[in-house]
Amino acid sequence: MTTPRDPQSDPAVGAPLHAPAPNGPQAGAGSAAGGLPAPYGPRAVADAAVGDPPPPQTAVSPGPPTADPRWARPALLALLLATGVLYLCNLHASGYANSFYSAAVQAGSQSWKAFFFGSLDAANAITVDKPPAALWPMALSVRLFGLNSWAILVPEVLMGVGTVAVVHASVRRRSGHGAALLAGAVLALTPVAALMFRFNNPDALLALLMAVACHLVVRALEDGRTRWLVWAGVAVGFAFLTKTLQAFLILPALAAVYAVCAPVRPRKRFAQLALATVALVVSGGWWVAVVELWPASSRPYIGGSQNNSFLELTFGYNGLGRLNGDETGSVGGGGAPGGGGRWGETGWDRMFNDDIGGQISWLLPAALILLVAGLVLSRKAGRTDVTRAAFLVWGGSLLTTAVVFSFMAGIFHQYYTVALAPYVAAVTGMGAAALWHRRRETWAALTLAATVTATAAWGYVLLHRTPDYLPWLRWLVLVGGLTAALGLVFAGRAGRRVVLAAAGLGVAASLAGPTAYTLSTVREGHSGSIVTAGPASTGRGGGPGGGGGPRNGTPPGANGTDGNGPGQNGGFPGGGPGQDGFGTPPGADGTTPPGGAGTTTEAPGQGPRGGGAGMGGLLGGTDVDAEARELLEAGAAGHTWAAAAVGAQNAASYQLATGEPVMAIGGFNGTDPSPTLAQFQQYVKDGRIHYFVSGGGAGGGGTGRGGAAGTGAASRITAWVQSHFTHVTAGSVTFYDLTRPTSED
Repeated sequence: MTTPRDPQSDPAVGAPLHAPAPNGPQAGAGSAAGGLPAPYGPRAVADAAVGDPPPPQTAVSPGPPTADPRWARPALLALLLATGVLYLCNLHASGYANSFYSAAVQAGSQSWKAFFFGSLDAANAITVDKPPAALWPMALSVRLFGLNSWAILVPEVLMGVGTVAVVHASVRRRSGHGAALLAGAVLALTPVAALMFRFNNPDALLALLMAVACHLVVRALEDGRTRWLVWAGVAVGFAFLTKTLQAFLILPALAAVYAVCAPVRPRKRFAQLALATVALVVSGGWWVAVVELWPASSRPYIGGSQNNSFLELTFGYNGLGRLNGDETGSVGGGGAPGGGGRWGETGWDRMFNDDIGGQISWLLPAALILLVAGLVLSRKAGRTDVTRAAFLVWGGSLLTTAVVFSFMAGIFHQYYTVALAPYVAAVTGMGAAALWHRRRETWAALTLAATVTATAAWGYVLLHRTPDYLPWLRWLVLVGGLTAALGLVFAGRAGRRVVLAAAGLGVAASLAGPTAYTLSTVREGHSGSIVTAGPASTGRGGGPGGGGGPRNGTPPGANGTDGNGPGQNGGFPGGGPGQDGFGTPPGADGTTPPGGAGTTTEAPGQGPRGGGAGMGGLLGGTDVDAEARELLEAGAAGHTWAAAAVGAQNAASYQLATGEPVMAIGGFNGTDPSPTLAQFQQYVKDGRIHYFVSGGGAGGGGTGRGGAAGTGAASRITAWVQSHFTHVTAGSVTFYDLTRPTSED
C-alpha cells in the first residue's frame, strides 16, 4: 500500500513546490496523465529503480521518492569514487599536457598580474588566446603544491567528478536513482570526457559550468524561484570567461524553455530572464571591462587578437571566425558543408564521422531516440510539466551544440565534443527511465529494444573503424545488444528476472565500446594542442595533429620537459623535411617554404597521434635538453625574459624547463603582431631579453584564410636577429645572444 504525495508540494509530479491557487498560472500543471500524483513508498521506490512499472496513470517518470533507498547514497559515492580513481590513473603520463596552458599556469603561480590576465609568462608579454577562468584553479593549485603534472591536472579530474555529480543530481530529481546512476556512468565512460577531464584545456571547466547551468534552470522550472535562474546566469557568465562565445550556444534553448514552461505568470517569467541576463553580463563582463579599460601599455597583449582587444578576439578569432572559417591569425580554415578542410568535413553527420565518432557518438543515437520518446510520453502534460521541461533543457542544449559543431567551418578539434557529453548522459538516463516505467506498453518496449539495437549496431561500426583493436569486442557488443533487444521486446510479458537480465545486458553492451576506448585513453599520456581519445585509427585526422598522445618512448614530463619531443606528437611531425627535429619550420632562416609563408611540407593528419611538435612547434612544444636549459638559466639574471621564441608552444617548452619567463613572439600561432619589430628592438636595447631561440611557430607574413595570417612581425624579428647577433649552439638548438651584436648599428 502506498501513499500519494501532495502535488502541491512535490515537484516530482509536475507541480511547483509552492503552487498557487487552481486558477493561477500553474493550473493544470500536473503529471503527464492529467495531473494525477504518482504513488510513492518503499515498494514504489524499489519499482522505480529496477522493478515492476508503476500503474498506468503515473507520470512520465516517478520523480524523487519520499525517502532515498538504502543503496542510493552508497551507489552515488561509489560512482564518484570510481570516476575519480579512473581519471587519476596514470595521470602523470601526460606530463605538462598542453604546454601552452601549463606555461600560463606557471606564470600565474608566480605573478598575480599574470594570474589575472592569463599571461603566458610572468613578465606579462602576451596572454593565451582565451579568457583566464580555466587557468585560475590550476594556478592556485600550483601555488600550493608546486609546478608538477599532478598539481596542474588534478583540478581537471575534480571538475570531471563534479560534472558527473551535477548530472546525477539533476537526473535523480526527475527520474530516480537508477536513471541518475546510468547517466553518471554514461558521462564518466565517454571517451572524450575521460580525455579532457585529465587534460588542461579549458573544455573541462566549460563542460562543468554548462552542466551546472542546465541543472539550475531545471531547478528554476520546478518552483519558479528567481534565485535558481540567476545562478544559472552566473554559471554561463563564468563559462564565457572560460571559452568565450561557446558558452552561449545553449542560451537559446534555456531561455525558450523557461519562457514557455516556467510555473509563474508571463510578466514574472520575463522579469526573471532579465535578471538572469544581468547576472550573466556581470559575472562574465567584469573581467572584460577591467581588461578593456586597463591601459594597453601596462598590461599584456591580448593573444589571438590583431588589435590588442579582447572584444575583437571574442567576436573574431574566437567568435564568428569559428563559424565561417574567416579567422585572421589562424593557420587554416574548415570546409564548406559536405566538403573537407584542414579542420575536417562539415555537415549533419560530422559528429558520426571517422574523426569525431569514436570520441562522443557511442550513445548519441540512443540519446536522440530517447529524447523523442520522452517528448512523446509527455505530449499531453500541462505547460509546466517539469519532466518534459527537463527533456527540453538537456535535449535542446544537446541539439543546438551538436548542430553548431556540425556546420562550423573554422577551427574545430575532436575534443571540443566533450561539451556534448553531459547532455547525452542526462537525456539517456531520463529517456531510459521514462520508457522503462512504461515497458508493459508494447510501443515502449519496442522503443527500448530499438534503442539498444541502434546503440549496439553503431558501437559495432565504431569498433570496426579500429579493426586491430580488440577485434572480438565489436562482435560481443553486437550479439549482446541484439540479444538484449530481443528480451526487451517481451518486457511487458516476460518474468521479472528475464526483463532485468535483458536490461542489464543491454546496458553492458551499450557501454562496452566507450568503456574500452576510455580505458585505452587513461592508459596513455596525452600532450600537445590537438589530442584525441581511444586507440589509434588510420581514419582519424581532423586537422593538424589529429591525435592523442605519445604511443611509445619516454613519457611526457620526464627530465623536467613537457614531453612534446620529436616523434611523440602527431600532425606535422617535427623533424620532417626542412626541419631540424626541434620544430624549426621551413623558412625560419628567412627563406620561404614551398607553398608560401606559414606552410609546411607535410599534409595534415599524417603523423602519429598527439599534439604535434610539427608546424614549427605550433601544435606542441619541444624537448629541452640539459645544455639548452643550463644556457638559459645561467643567463637569466638581470633580464626580464631569459629568451624569446616564435610561437607560444615553443616558448612554453623553454619556460617550463627553466622556470624563467620566455617571451612568445606572435602568441600561439606566431602571427599576432606582438611585439612589433620596433618594440622588440627597444626591448633588446634595454637589455630585457637575453636569447632568441632559432625556429618556432608559423609566424609568417601574409593575410587571409588558410595560411599563417598576420603582419609578419615574427618573420621580420627573426630576420633582424639573424643578421645582427651572434649565434651559439646548446645541444641541438641554435640561440642568438642578444647581448652580443655582430656589428655596430
